[in-house]
Amino acid sequence: MKFGISIYPEHSEPERDMEYIETAAGYGCRRIFTCLLSARQNREDIIRNYRSRIDRAHRCGMEVILDTAPSVFDALGVSYEDLSFFQELHADGIRLDESFDSLKEALMTYNPQGLKIEINASFGNRYPDNIVSHHPKMEKLTTCFNFYPQRYTGIGYGHFEKCCRDIRALNIPVAAFISSREPETFGPWPVNEGLCTLEMHRDLPADVAARHLAATGLVDSIIFGNCYASEEELRLVTAADPDVLTFRVETEGRLSSAERRILYEYPHFVRGDMSEYMARSTQPRVVFADQDIPPGNTRNMRRGDVVILNERYGRYKGELHIVLKEMPNDGRKNVVGHIPENEMILLDYICPWRRFGFLDAGKSKAAGKRQGGC
Repeated sequence: MKFGISIYPEHSEPERDMEYIETAAGYGCRRIFTCLLSARQNREDIIRNYRSRIDRAHRCGMEVILDTAPSVFDALGVSYEDLSFFQELHADGIRLDESFDSLKEALMTYNPQGLKIEINASFGNRYPDNIVSHHPKMEKLTTCFNFYPQRYTGIGYGHFEKCCRDIRALNIPVAAFISSREPETFGPWPVNEGLCTLEMHRDLPADVAARHLAATGLVDSIIFGNCYASEEELRLVTAADPDVLTFRVETEGRLSSAERRILYEYPHFVRGDMSEYMARSTQPRVVFADQDIPPGNTRNMRRGDVVILNERYGRYKGELHIVLKEMPNDGRKNVVGHIPENEMILLDYICPWRRFGFLDAGKSKAAGKRQGGC
């Protein structure tokens, strides 16, 4: 999984962008989206304004994709047969927000500059298939969804899933956007109600949206659409392992030492013969067989509860369950916490054998610490 940020040089100061690039790179972000659709400068000014930022990104180990369209080509005197202007900018690739005719997109992948050609993933038609039918250089072809500045205009999950599955069937990478929740963020346009791909993510914390996208298994890159994301958002988004279904948990009461270790330190996976009532992580009962787990907080259980079986359950003591359906509690299961309401969507991705884990608020900061400057 690649993580990324966006910058908008026509609306920002170079020093602030440089600082943001370095901070994001320190947290492992490896790509930058930036936009020429809203640029109103001439070729020379665009080169002067963008190239220094792109060069700084490269020194930080990041690639930069420029958002374009046929209208941008016309305004800048660029032809699909000659993409050398984007090489002058030192860009790594261009995104086509609007389509040409599929043949031109395929031909562009053979550009001698080696630029990636990123097409719009949001259409939901046979556009990617048509490009592939013209035999593009596949290693240079990628896709990226739109973001949506207006509230309620973001795409629905069903359309998103269809688009992703169609594109991934062609073995083409997919990128999507999440939104910083910082109050003073901005994008390429004057409307700033968040810059996410999925409408369901608009009011979610950025790290929850990112963990949801990772849980779907449908995207290869996750990018902050607006800037500037806070350092805390960058830390949280990049801290969780995207290959592990990861939850926050609101703990209830004081956890014993054994319960805390089971919850946060043990590498959980869902038992293969999965019940409709719970996801069971059964191996902790072996590792913690000799640990004391006295009864505590044995209230009835509801969807999203996280429970650890106490010593009254005999040989099953130490199992951890995520509750999927409401159940009574006979006193043998300690409810150690509950998954927050805004993360309940992640429960839909629990399945047999899937690895899962929980974010420890006390340790996640260290896990997501900066990796150094550039």
